[in-house]
Amino acid sequence: MNHIVLFEPEIPQNTGNIMRTCAGTNTKLHLIKPLGFSLDEKHLRRSAVNYFENCDFTVYENFEDFANKNKGTYYYLTRYGNNTYTDFNFTSNNEDIYLIFGKESTGIPKEILKHDLEHCLRIPTNDKIRALNLSNCVAIVLFEVLRQQNFNDLLRSDPFKGANYLSNE
Repeated sequence: MNHIVLFEPEIPQNTGNIMRTCAGTNTKLHLIKPLGFSLDEKHLRRSAVNYFENCDFTVYENFEDFANKNKGTYYYLTRYGNNTYTDFNFTSNNEDIYLIFGKESTGIPKEILKHDLEHCLRIPTNDKIRALNLSNCVAIVLFEVLRQQNFNDLLRSDPFKGANYLSNE
């Protein structure tokens, strides 16, 4: 199973967008406190739209609490990573995959990253920006994982208008 982990997220709109992505991809979301917002905050629900209830998520007191309850392979998204997210093979069905993203202002603490440098990865960018938007980063990396897994059980045609919508007159 695939998992998205947000370490101390600060911006409710980002988390709401990520909740929507998780709901649409059957991906479990893990939120590590402190959160920079309330889970019932109107901005969070607005970003998640009516998908909030469809998002499977758990909140943890701290990183240690999360790590004690979740076993699998951890991949840390950080601008300091020396590997890109496409350098990894995510096709193993034998283990849970956790994609861990840091808080918007400072990322994942070095104290956590230094214990698993081989799984620190980055999204390549130029030198004009520090980082991409958090919700964009989650979508980019999660969909690479899903692509490598042949999109698991995700739909390949629109469930509302049907597979032949574009060709129907």
